[in-house]
Amino acid sequence: MNELILREEVYKIVGAALDVYYRLGHGFLEPVYQEAMEIELRTRGIPFQQQHRLSIEYKGQLLKKKYKADLLCYGQIIIELKVLQGLTGREVAQLLNYMKATGMHVGLLFNFGSSVKLEWKRYVI
Repeated sequence: MNELILREEVYKIVGAALDVYYRLGHGFLEPVYQEAMEIELRTRGIPFQQQHRLSIEYKGQLLKKKYKADLLCYGQIIIELKVLQGLTGREVAQLLNYMKATGMHVGLLFNFGSSVKLEWKRYVI
C-alpha cells in the first residue's frame, strides 16, 4: 500500500484552512485569508513562513527572480491561496511550476472564493 507523502502535515493544514473558511466564509480579499491562515496555523502549532522567498533554479544556476510563496509549512509544503469563483488550470499550472522550480514535492492550492465550500487540491510531484 502506498503511503501519502506528508499525510499528517497536509491533514493539519487542510483542517486549519477549513476552520478559516467556516468562520469567514467567502467574499474577502486574499490578504484577509492569508492573515487568518497565519493565525490559525500559529494557534495549531503548525510551523510556517509567510511570504517566504524561494529560489528558482535553471540548469543548475539560481535565477535572480525569486518566487514568493503565500505560505511555506513544515519547510516543505508550498501553499497557494486564491479567492476566485473557481480554480482553473492556470492556478494549478502556477503551483506545479513553482513546485518543479523549487524542488518542493508537495503543494496545496486553496480557493476561498467559492460560496459553496472551500476548494482545495493537493499536488505531489
